Parts: sequence; structure tokens; C-alpha cells
Amino acid sequence: MADRLPQGYAVVDVETTGLARDDRIVSAAVYRLDALGDVEDHWYTLVNPERDPGPVWIHGLTSEVLEGAPLFPEVAAELSERLADRVLVAHNAAFDWSMIAREYARASVVAPVQQRLCTIALAKELRLPLPNHKLASLAAHFGVVQQQAHHALDDARVLAEAFRPSLHAAARGGVRLPLLECRPLTEWSDSPVTPRVGYQPSRRPNTWRPSRKRPACPYPNPGRYEKEKPLRQGMRVAFSGDTSVDRELLEDRAVEAGLHVATSVSRLTSLLVTNDPDAATSKTQKAKAFGTPILEESAFTHLLRDVAPPRAPCSPARRPRRHRSEPGTTRPSAARPPPPGIPPCGAWHVVRFAETTTACPSRSTRRARCTSSTASPAPSTAWRRSASTAGSR
Repeated sequence: MADRLPQGYAVVDVETTGLARDDRIVSAAVYRLDALGDVEDHWYTLVNPERDPGPVWIHGLTSEVLEGAPLFPEVAAELSERLADRVLVAHNAAFDWSMIAREYARASVVAPVQQRLCTIALAKELRLPLPNHKLASLAAHFGVVQQQAHHALDDARVLAEAFRPSLHAAARGGVRLPLLECRPLTEWSDSPVTPRVGYQPSRRPNTWRPSRKRPACPYPNPGRYEKEKPLRQGMRVAFSGDTSVDRELLEDRAVEAGLHVATSVSRLTSLLVTNDPDAATSKTQKAKAFGTPILEESAFTHLLRDVAPPRAPCSPARRPRRHRSEPGTTRPSAARPPPPGIPPCGAWHVVRFAETTTACPSRSTRRARCTSSTASPAPSTAWRRSASTAGSR
């Protein structure tokens, strides 16, 4: 299996001002590994985000520390040299890659990354007995000591030391590496951010993470997308993998067109948009299992230009009006026929059967009150005696 492994890896960790698309990188570290996972060298740099540093209580980088740091365009060439022709490895690689891709897009430079590997996904493939998917749990499993959490250089070192035995375990067990394609951004958008030099955010958790909660879609779900037909307002659309257009920007455009953006795939999902339908992600696997239609990003953006309005709701069939009685009167109730084997009269009777049949319960006697005056012949196997005769005896 060694000949099918990538020729090298770049273990990356970045610290950022937040988690949104307009947040910036404040520090980055790269450990270069060979095909067997052995360390070749490492690199670390601070980055001036040109805005407030965000959660200082997490990464510890203040505005004063970052004031003289280089801008990302000034370190882009040096970072590219360490990422070129290697698989980008990170813990929750989707986040690290998205932040790096946005920084390269702002600098009008194409990131030299074709594939990425998430160590969380690799741990799941190896079925490691971890209590959770934190980096500290992965490090403890392999006996790696973490010295300074949320410091880019130390986090990259810890991940590099934990990745090497994971790589060897995958080779011994014949486990495929969960490699995903990386696509550089060709279209992106930032929210306007006013730089605040010297600003120190207060120590309030989660105040630096903006909410991405969207209003509910006002249209009903018309069902699954049909080939050669337009999208229809109300369809549930899910996204998976990298997109050339910034993911959040693409989702915003789908919402503006009247579509419902789903965070997962279910039987109600109308369409899955992905540029890598063969990727072993949970969304693509569920889509194939449920038979959900799959479209590439380019086809979806083309259909997004002309979305059909929602279908008109079907009016329910009107029920016939019920008869309403006049005030002070009661509706006549229809007479119900007596149950089988019960004599049709208005008095109480004791019915005794000579032998047990399917129409008679296990008891030999029962009491019943008849509601009909229509005469019916008594069963041949039973004899009856009215209550008035029994009382005169």
C-alpha cells in the first residue's frame, strides 16, 4: 500500500479571529512530512489580520503582538512553497482549508493545494476508541504531550506526531485514506469590517461567533429535483465538499431564490450539490442510499438563475354539509339491528345456549338489551324465556 500513498504531507494549523467567512488568520504553522509520516521541517508565522484579533482568551494574540506582523500577501509565497505537491492535513481540515482558501483569494493568489485529509475522519476510519474528536483526545490516545493548546505551532506539532502512527495503522489495516478534493475560491465576499487598532474583546465566550441562522423557507417542499426541469421554490438543497463560490455566499443566493438550505441529507432532501460525488462523506453516502439527485456546482448555479415559483396548493374536496337540527329539537337516530343471537324485543332476556358456538362467549348466560322491534327467529340450538315469565314462576 506504500506505493499508493501520497508523496508528502503538510500538517497545518491556523488560529483565526473567528469562524465566519469575514474572519482572518492571525497565525499559521506547517510541519512537512514525507510519505511515511516522518518530519522534514516546520515553519511558523504571525499574520496581521488588519482588524481586531478576536478571541484573545483562546489564542493569546493581542493587537499589540500582531501590529508589526506581516500581512498574508507577504507570507503567501513562503506558505505556498510548503504546501505545494503535498496533501494538506489538519484536525477538522474543512475549517483550516476554508480559512486558507479565503486568504489566498483576498491576495489574488491560487493556493497550491489539490487534496486535504482530516484527522477526525481518519480516526473514524480507524475506529479509534476516543471519548470525543478533540485534538487533545487524539494526542492522549497516541501518548503525545500537548504543551500549549491553541498555539498554531504546538498544535501542528501534536497533530504531526499523532498523524504518523495513524498513517502506519491505516497502511497495516488496508484502510483507505479519506482524501478530499480542494478547490480554490474563484468568487467570494467579505462583510465590511472596520479595523479597530488596540481593541481588546471582552472575555465573553461565543460573542465573537456570528450567527448563521436563516429565516424559515415560506414555501412548501415540492419534492425532489427532476432532471431537465427547473428548480422550484421550496426545494430542500444540501451542499457537500468544496465549492468555487464561497459556500456561505452560495447558500445565501439559494435562500434568496426561495430554496431551503438543509444542513444534512434526509429522505426529504430535493437535491445535493457537490463537486465530488464519489467522496466518502456522510452527505454523499446518504444521498446515494436515499436516491437523492446530485448536481455539480456549475449546473446548480446555472439553474439558480431561473427558479420556478411554488406549486399552487390543492384545495381540499368539500365535504357535504351535515343536517343541522333546529334549536330545541334532537336528531332522530337510525335504529341499529340487534347483534346475532339476541332476540329483538324491548325487555331484558336471559339467553341460554345448549352448546357453545363462535357467536357465544365462554359464559353460559348473558344479558342484553335489544334496540329493534323487528322479530327474528330464535336459534335452533337455544331456548329462551322472557323475564316476565321467569318472574311469575
